[in-house]
Amino acid sequence: MGSWVDHVMWWHVYPLGFVGAPVRPEPATEVAAGHTAPAEDAHAPEAEGVEHRLGRIEAWLDHVVELGLNGLALGPVFAATSHGYDTVDHFRIDPRLGDDADFDRLVAAAHERGIRVLLDGVFNHVGRAHPAFATVEETGPDAATADLFRIDWAGWRPGDPVRAEVFEGHDQLVALDHSAPAVADLVAEVMTYWLDRGADGWRLDAAYAVPPAFWAEVLPRVREAHPDAWFTGEVIHGDALAIVAESGLDSLTQYELWQGIWHGLADTNLFETKHAIERGNELLERFVPTTFVGNHDVTRIASAIPDAQHLPHALALLFTLAGTPMVYAGDEYGLRAVKEERLGGDDAVRPEFPPVPPAPDELPAALPGAGPDARELLALHGELIALRRQRPWLHSARSDVLHLTNTALVVRTATGSGTIVTALNLADEPVELPIADATELLAGTASLAGAQATLPAHAWAVLSA
Repeated sequence: MGSWVDHVMWWHVYPLGFVGAPVRPEPATEVAAGHTAPAEDAHAPEAEGVEHRLGRIEAWLDHVVELGLNGLALGPVFAATSHGYDTVDHFRIDPRLGDDADFDRLVAAAHERGIRVLLDGVFNHVGRAHPAFATVEETGPDAATADLFRIDWAGWRPGDPVRAEVFEGHDQLVALDHSAPAVADLVAEVMTYWLDRGADGWRLDAAYAVPPAFWAEVLPRVREAHPDAWFTGEVIHGDALAIVAESGLDSLTQYELWQGIWHGLADTNLFETKHAIERGNELLERFVPTTFVGNHDVTRIASAIPDAQHLPHALALLFTLAGTPMVYAGDEYGLRAVKEERLGGDDAVRPEFPPVPPAPDELPAALPGAGPDARELLALHGELIALRRQRPWLHSARSDVLHLTNTALVVRTATGSGTIVTALNLADEPVELPIADATELLAGTASLAGAQATLPAHAWAVLSA
């Protein structure tokens, strides 16, 4: 893996929603003919039915650079039936987004600006309409693709439904059999193919549901051709240290920090935040986690924290703690949206964006869902990203908690290269806090006097030694 990862910060986009592509109802025309291994000419784009929408993401790349970010983390872009996580062809760009040429232009435009590109790999399962599974349903256990799936054939007769394992009860998401060599071959080929086309790495969807030994089999094969590629796994629960040790993944999503930040701020319980910070130190013994305060699967951070005064506190933690940070598109404007557990419950957190970024003086009116603080939050993101950009050592620096109450927290993050102190006050009154050897206010609001700083009510501060 190349050292570029030490300096990357991602802007995370859910493409189908971002560009306004239809997600429901499921259009039958979007189930394309596919394959489990590509023929030499199998990747030629199909013009019929293609909507060239990827250019709408390209139009936002200068916004990414202006924020100070240098990574574009794309959600699913491969042919699928509905939400993108029900893949029907890993080797074809979803026609609702565009074609190969659109993808190539987007990658080239990103790279011209120094922006890395991360793809979303859905390799735990495929859509039920995937041709490989459709063949199994038509042919039965003699199908050439039958060994790609975990199927109970006991008592099966021609014409009976195929009893295949599915992902977390979702009938349309058919689980792959990760013990099958053909699945390892497919995933290695898909990864390598798109890295050959210019991608810089992969986010591995539902990596927690895949045996770590599978990644240990696949990743070395991919790294033979792309030693600088970066692989981060979506892990919501489980033993993160063991998963990385056994799988060879470079990073995992740090859901513990996400929860510790928003829970701590929303519930005025910074003890939970402290626990998450200290857990991060443990993870750093083996890997640098992928950090975030928002993504396409969760309630927007601006809605998760009821008191808007405390939203900057979450951002101060994200950008001063160790990790490879991701900013979910729209969070920089303070978009509000709540995820709901129902069909279509993700739609609100995956909205369509304007064709071009709005000018600051057009906010918040030009961006549906943005709060009245949109301009201030946009500027704050830029300020904190710049602060971190100037201190790349924060990527893997350990943190210790200097002071803690339910409503006040002081964290020191340091290496031999420097020290950052982040102080938070959630209370309705000013508070005096210890700041160790910090002497300079970098961001936020505080009055310094020796080894103490006074923060106004609901204030935050980032300081340096």
